[in-house]
Amino acid sequence: MMKIGITGQAGFIGNHLFTTLSLDDSIALIPFERQFFEDETALNTFVSQCDVIVHLAAMNRHEDQQVIYNTNIALVKKLVNACVQTNATPHIIFSSSTQELNDNLYGKSKKEGKTIFEQWAVASGGKFTSLTIPNVFGPFGKPNYNSFIATFCHKLTHGETPEVHVDSQVNLIYVNELVAAFIGIIKEDIPTNEFNTSCYEYLVPHTSSRKVSEILALLVSFKTNYLANGVFPSLEDPFEKALFNTYRCYIPEDHYPVLFEKHTDPRGMFVEIARTNTSGQFSFSTTVPGITRGNHFHTRKAERFAVISGKALIQLRKIGTDKVIDYYLDGEHPAYVDMPIWYTHNIKNIGDTELVTLFWINEPYNPEDADTYFENV
Repeated sequence: MMKIGITGQAGFIGNHLFTTLSLDDSIALIPFERQFFEDETALNTFVSQCDVIVHLAAMNRHEDQQVIYNTNIALVKKLVNACVQTNATPHIIFSSSTQELNDNLYGKSKKEGKTIFEQWAVASGGKFTSLTIPNVFGPFGKPNYNSFIATFCHKLTHGETPEVHVDSQVNLIYVNELVAAFIGIIKEDIPTNEFNTSCYEYLVPHTSSRKVSEILALLVSFKTNYLANGVFPSLEDPFEKALFNTYRCYIPEDHYPVLFEKHTDPRGMFVEIARTNTSGQFSFSTTVPGITRGNHFHTRKAERFAVISGKALIQLRKIGTDKVIDYYLDGEHPAYVDMPIWYTHNIKNIGDTELVTLFWINEPYNPEDADTYFENV
């Protein structure tokens, strides 16, 4: 079993990589905590256990650029010193940046960090791979820090108005795609370029290129059509689906449950469950009192639970956290809750009568690629 540690495990990319690798039974994850860099014994223990170390810990933004440079170089040196002290020779995978080529101290810290790792690998007989990464976006990014997309999403879902300061063309990669690249390097499934003895590099290709204003326009359409009116956009284009899944994760918890509009007349009642600009699968279930369904999560699918009869408790919990979100729904007032990706979720009949739930998901179920991972809320 391959033992892998991730510095910066709690960060944006680190969290996605950690949670994805946790789904692989052939991998043992060695937990990392930020304070290890201030505890020589803990850091030495960490590196000595790892076959592979993915070094993601870094400072991206600070009002003083020199602080960014000093911090990032110090982290690299501490990691190398720990390997030297313990005679550990893991495969170190370093997240560099296209900023390497720019005349700024962040780019300089990445370029010089790469050189320090290279010198260690040559001297120790270890292995080093540098990944040069384009702009990354995806769910759970920190607004005003990780990406302008995270900032736009947060503002649009919290009553603020984002602004485009420089309408440049930006090369992007979705975090799930970047994680796949890291895993390909870890498992040696991706060919890399050897530039020195035991030292390799890989230029991670961007998967989309958009103007900032074009991205903002799409996000505004999500706010207008989806957040305000519950209409799912087209999810056929991979970039637009990735952007939509990113946007959904910034929607405040109290947005749900969303009440349906009921149309009643002497014949009874009519309720429109879901309006979409994409394909998908509709289904329904009946659940007897006291029974819970679900307890699984998805990494790419969009899904809606609509309670039309009976009483239900819908619960969600973000993978890797302990906080459980509870939503109470009653068929007397039909309502829906949409499931964000990377949130395990379930639905329980808490009433005395049969519960009837309608489901919509944007992909028909495929047992060969189910994107369904079981974990109790």
